[in-house]
Amino acid sequence: MPNPLTHFQNGRPQMVDVSEKTPSLRVARAEGYVILTPEALAALENNPKGDPLAVAQLAGIMGAKQTANLIPLCHPLLLSHVDVTLEQIHQTIRIEATVKTREATGVEMEALTAVTVAALSVYDMLKASSKALEITGVRLLHKSGGKSGVYDVEGVSPG
Repeated sequence: MPNPLTHFQNGRPQMVDVSEKTPSLRVARAEGYVILTPEALAALENNPKGDPLAVAQLAGIMGAKQTANLIPLCHPLLLSHVDVTLEQIHQTIRIEATVKTREATGVEMEALTAVTVAALSVYDMLKASSKALEITGVRLLHKSGGKSGVYDVEGVSPG
């Protein structure tokens, strides 16, 4: 039975060898949420640091591009597209990131990193108003490309 934990070989961490894989279009989409307090919600619209959601959008894009520097066994990838959106839904900020590449390995970690870094940026921009913000629900929604095929979270459209 092959080892499903490909980052370990004989008990030692390893970067997976993707040199024999065929490059193909790889797409991943992830989401996460920041739950705001009433104080943070008020600060969202009147923040002396600037627009928290615009800053977080840029932070998410930058985070995707830095994934290999943050996660020890991730491959550095040439990303062809990164899209990060933030949407306020009542007292919650929903963050979604879509990442694309044409490489020999997928971009799930880049999408998840984009969401996480964007969420941390929202926290950073609003923490002066409240330390009780909650980052939650970071998860992969979709991935496609490569031999493992398509993954979609049940009940979520691939969109």
